Formats: sequence, structure tokens, C-alpha cells
Amino acid sequence: MNVEDMILISVDDHVIEPPGMFDAHVPAAYKDKAPHIVTGDDGMDRWVFQDAVAGSMGLNAVVSWPKNEWGFDPTTFAEMRPGCYDIDQRVRDFDHNGILASMCFPTFAGFSGNFFFQAPDKDLSLVMLQAYNDWHIDEWCASKPGRFMPLAIPPAWDPQVLATEIRRCAAKGHLAVTMPELPHLLGLPSYHDLDHWKPVFDALCDTGTVMCLHIGQGFASINSAPGAPIDNLIILATQVSAIAAQDLLWGGAFWKWPDLKVAWSEGGVGWIPFYLNRCDRHYLNQRWLGHDFGDKLPSDIFREHSLACYISDPASLKVREDVGIDTIAWECDYPHSDSVWPGAPEFLLGELDGASCTDEEIHKITWENAARFFDYDPFEHIAREDATVGALRAQSPDVDETIRPRAEWRAMYEAARAS
Repeated sequence: MNVEDMILISVDDHVIEPPGMFDAHVPAAYKDKAPHIVTGDDGMDRWVFQDAVAGSMGLNAVVSWPKNEWGFDPTTFAEMRPGCYDIDQRVRDFDHNGILASMCFPTFAGFSGNFFFQAPDKDLSLVMLQAYNDWHIDEWCASKPGRFMPLAIPPAWDPQVLATEIRRCAAKGHLAVTMPELPHLLGLPSYHDLDHWKPVFDALCDTGTVMCLHIGQGFASINSAPGAPIDNLIILATQVSAIAAQDLLWGGAFWKWPDLKVAWSEGGVGWIPFYLNRCDRHYLNQRWLGHDFGDKLPSDIFREHSLACYISDPASLKVREDVGIDTIAWECDYPHSDSVWPGAPEFLLGELDGASCTDEEIHKITWENAARFFDYDPFEHIAREDATVGALRAQSPDVDETIRPRAEWRAMYEAARAS
């Protein structure tokens, strides 16, 4: 396949939420209680709400930084490439990278709304969480029709409230909700407790909403080996997806809710062939446990419910049939440290060609599987001939790709504000 003929949907990117995002979405009575940006004595920007404080660490917004300046230290809007938080610049950066559509996960709010979950006043948290979802759906996504796939964050602390929010957001056009990977680590019932999560699973299935389980929610709460380096978190975070899959597959949710859809966001695909082989062997061998999946194997049920999302997985693409060719979708992860910008199409095609994928398989992985799974029409607002890598790149040939130190980004930001 010619790289310019590719069509790319990224099912996992991230928004660095801009200042003022709550202004148009919080009821007047709560304006003075909304999350807001405070710039500390260290010059770093942080969101403050009730007793909670959240900033953006360096790895969250490294696009166009020298790699030797990456890190877990905090950063500020002044140091970021504007495409991290500015919707117009984000679309230009995506045009330049040949990406048609994107699903953007939260940053300060946490992948599953943990920022609001941890705040003590849950009634006030719900007001702000709903305002967050309204901003994301009605402002961030709606301002650029056809370019973003709306995603909601959950009030995970109450299943009835969460079910209501899923239905509310679905009516507004969201396609997915980003849930905790391992809710028991937050002090909530696990996904084995089907009575507790029934209202949520019902709402997801009734509305066709996808349940996204983004890596990092679970592993960040697991105690690693004493003295283990940060490499453990970055490398092993994907393995938590297998634990979450185990809870949903063997806990009964996939069996009792046949329409439940789960995207293993940023989980990669390498764990899946081994996991499914192990599941099928276990099911057929350990008959004394009494499991009954009817005329299906556990691997069949997993594939019916799942979308496996990856950034780079060259070895696993070679066993794509063992994963399930209709189960794999690609993600860019902009502006995180794993992202590929601006050469994502070439990088992606290199891995697909290296695995000897056919043109039909490439289309499935780069956009068709995502569009089907999320029930998303990528050509509703943009004609297919205008949605290719070549056509999109022609819209923004002048995008600056320069790698700049953080101090230089800050100087440019401050100069622009002064002018």
C-alpha cells in the first residue's frame, strides 16, 4: 500500500485540558468552586479542586521536546507544543501526521475520572465531572466535526449515577466511557461483582457505549518490587490488561452481557495470543471447575467483546490471526512519550509491511475495525478521498516540526502573550 493512500483513525490520544475549559459548562451557582489553574512558585501550572491538586508531568506532553528533557517532573502550558491543548493546532498537527480522527483521553482528570473520585464532596464532584464531559463532547469534539470521537469520564463511585451519566452522554453523542481497569484497587467492588455493576453494564449495552480500559489506572496502584525503577511501570503497565480481561471474561460479564464492548486502550496486542491459548487450555482441561461457555471457547467470547489497541507491536502483528484480525486497532498516543509524530504513517506502515499484511488487513487495522467497533462513520463529515494521509497532509504542509528545548518553547509562549 502507498503511504499516501492510508486512512488513519487513532483510538488513543490525550488532551491536555486548556485553562477556562469549565467556564461555559459549570452552572452559575458553582462557578467559584470549579477546578481552576494555579501557577505555583516553581512556574508550573496545576489544577486545583476541593483538596485535590493535579498537574501535567513531562511525559504527558513531550511532542517536539528533545528526548533528554523528558521526565516525570511537572510541566506547564508555556513549555508545551500548542497542539497539546489548543484544538486548532491539534487538528493541524493531525493533518500533518495524516490522522483523520482521534479519541482523546483525559489528563488532569485521570483516565477514569480519578481526580473527581478522590475529592471528598461527591455531589460537587458530579457537577464538575458532568461539566468536564459537556466540554469534551460539546466543545472539544464538536468544534471539529469528523475529527474526534467523543469520550466520557465516569462517576465511578456510584453505579446508578454512573449509569445515568452514560445514558446522558450517549444522548449527546459520546461513543465510549473510560473506566477503571481494576476498580477494587480504588476500594470499589471488582468486576466479578455483577450485581454491583449491573446498572453500568446495562447502560453500556443499551446505548452501544464502549468501555475503554486504559493502561496505567491499575498498575499505578500496584506495589512493585522495592527499589524497582520507573521502567517497571512503563514496560509492564500493558500486562494489567490481561488481569482486567480475566475479571470480565471469567467473572461472567462477557457471558451475561453479550453486547458489552471493551477497548483495551494502549494495552498492545502481544499479551493476547498467550492469554487466549491459556484460557482455552484451562477451559478444556480443568473441567472439574464446572465452567460452561456453551458451544464457544473463551477465546471466541473474548474476541466478540474486544478491541485490542496498540502503538507499536511488530512481533505481534506477525501472529495477527491468533489475536484476531478484526480485533486490532491502531493508536498514535499524541502527545505522550510513546507517540509517533510527525512520521506516524511511515512508522506504522513499516511495521505492517514487516508483518506482510495485505492491503485489506492494513485497512482493518488502521481504521475499519475502529469505525465498526465504535459505530463511527469516518466519512460523515469528510469525503473518503479527502480523508487519506496524502489529502490531509496537503492541508498543512507548513506545520513546524522543529524539536525545541522546553526553555525555548516557554520563551516563544511568553513572547506571543506579550505581543
